[in-house]
Amino acid sequence: MLTDSPRSDELFDQPGSSFGRKVVAAICALLISAAVLLGYAYLRKRHAQQTLAQTSQGDSRASLPKGPPQAHILVDDALLKGGQTIIGGSVKNISSESLRGLSVELELRRRKDGVAEQRSVPLDRPLLEPQQEGRYSLALQPQDYSSVKLIGLKQGPDSTLLAYTSSQGQRRPPERLEPKTITVQRPSSGRGEFLNSPDNPARVP
Repeated sequence: MLTDSPRSDELFDQPGSSFGRKVVAAICALLISAAVLLGYAYLRKRHAQQTLAQTSQGDSRASLPKGPPQAHILVDDALLKGGQTIIGGSVKNISSESLRGLSVELELRRRKDGVAEQRSVPLDRPLLEPQQEGRYSLALQPQDYSSVKLIGLKQGPDSTLLAYTSSQGQRRPPERLEPKTITVQRPSSGRGEFLNSPDNPARVP
């Protein structure tokens, strides 16, 4: 008597196997949804950063002064003097008009947190006629700031921005090492022994 063998689909179509497939499908769906949400969040953040950068560039370009340059700024190398860092240079009036109340705008970068702050440094001369020069100088504590950058030139009480050109000014002079004279007293024995002989060692300063 022949007995019909169970069909293959009946062997594999068990309740446990069906539940496992549903669990796997649900996990895959969750992973796909999470990936889509993360991708959307990343694209949205990137778009916001690009928009902010374009807006900042547009604002900075709009604030730049237009027209031919009216002054030329020389930026000297920083000097160490009396425990302070001296930032300075000169401004020359290259226009055909008088310039009053000029001030150089500097951006200082703090060491402790890297935050930038602006400082306005006036010239030593309140009025610059054509082809005249004036100097600016600022003393800083070297432990407070890590860098200084020229960012603008302003005129008058209303702080009107002026177009300018800039270049390297005076270079820092090379440091001179002063020679030191060390006087060593010879032993009083008078026997002509070497100072650092094995029998009579001495410490060199």
